[in-house]
Amino acid sequence: MTDTAARAQAILLEQRDSIDNLDAILVYTLAERFKRTQAVGKLKAEHDLPPSDPDREARQIERLNTLCADAGLDPEFAKKFLNFIIQEVIRHHEQFQK
Repeated sequence: MTDTAARAQAILLEQRDSIDNLDAILVYTLAERFKRTQAVGKLKAEHDLPPSDPDREARQIERLNTLCADAGLDPEFAKKFLNFIIQEVIRHHEQFQK
């Protein structure tokens, strides 16, 4: 292996280590987020509130678009991702209401 190839391999490993760390951050952040939304779901169930809140969801999408613009992230990807999370949260909230 040439010196250039060895350096490229080392950089590749560093990048992958960084990606692995970011994946861990995402997983723990999602877990924490779901803990909070489950607490909200329990509160909604206790007070007979609907499991979804379309007004809040719309505000979150607007906020997400601003965050994406600031971060340089594709807003369509982020919207799909947030919608996936919201659907999972609503599913949890519906379970609490049963």
